[in-house]
Amino acid sequence: MSDPIKYKDAGVDIDAANRATERIKKLARTTFNENVLSEIGGFGGMFNGAFADSREPVLVASCDGVGTKLKVAFATGAHNTISYDLVAHCINDILAQGAKPLFFLDYIAMGKLNPEVVSQIVEGLASGCRESNCVLLGGETAEMPGLYADGEYDIAGFIVGMVDRRRIINGSRITTGDVAIGLPSVGLHTNGYSLARKLFFDTAGYKLDQQAPELGCTIAEELLKPHKSYLPALERLIEHEGVIKGLAHITGGGLVENIPRILPTNVDVAIKEGSWPILPVFELMRKIGGVPHEDMLRTFNLGIGMVVITSPQFLQFVGDQLNYARQEFYIIGEVVDGTRKVRFV
Repeated sequence: MSDPIKYKDAGVDIDAANRATERIKKLARTTFNENVLSEIGGFGGMFNGAFADSREPVLVASCDGVGTKLKVAFATGAHNTISYDLVAHCINDILAQGAKPLFFLDYIAMGKLNPEVVSQIVEGLASGCRESNCVLLGGETAEMPGLYADGEYDIAGFIVGMVDRRRIINGSRITTGDVAIGLPSVGLHTNGYSLARKLFFDTAGYKLDQQAPELGCTIAEELLKPHKSYLPALERLIEHEGVIKGLAHITGGGLVENIPRILPTNVDVAIKEGSWPILPVFELMRKIGGVPHEDMLRTFNLGIGMVVITSPQFLQFVGDQLNYARQEFYIIGEVVDGTRKVRFV
């Protein structure tokens, strides 16, 4: 009779999963607050939904991933930065409607579970959550042999936030004459990495640890720059009802496709090219591949990670609040009559 076949023989190590879970519990607890009613490891996470300080609380939810930026993490062994990016990306998405984060859930899937890698990933998640007073409430760590190559994995994040109904930001009040303010990005954030990797590695032949004089750092350092969270810069402003008319998180699709998501059907936003500094990484990629200007605009954020739309009467106030938060900003355009598009002037 042949030896009995165990689950571990099929590539799933339950003991490794248990070790990873214990580490996750410790890291997740560093994000807990008085609203958490459960522990990591239950079938569901529980969060107190009694929002005493809100007249009419509205929950805002979103989910996302970090795309092929993961390939850079695999190659460098730096697994805590892309998970931090995931939290920041999700926070910005719900912030665009005026919501502040309540709790975050993660999904991690890999072919062979590596407790050290999982620990690094969760460290990044916990760090991003702590910075934004967001609870890491739970998640799923799945070991799926045969589905992912050795050393590779995927992560996704799910966030729930809250905004009082009277403070919802949805762009419906945007009108001709309003002002578009751009908040700078740190780098690529989490978008355009398939093209970026092709340009840097396939076309230009760069190595990850190679210095690029135009960037002042290695290619790996540039590509792993964090996805900036704009909550610290905008947290005070979104409390002032009516001041911000629209917020557009500039992710995949760039300024061209993200700004129209918040516009009424009868207006455009005219963006003044040259009104903000284009980051060196974008100039270098354009030069390497001769990338058409239109493709650059539709693929990358080009140095603007969030667009704020306000009326001229509040422009000084918004600027003062951004200065107080030590957030750089640029006046990049205005709202004009149109058909829900972005035009460059």
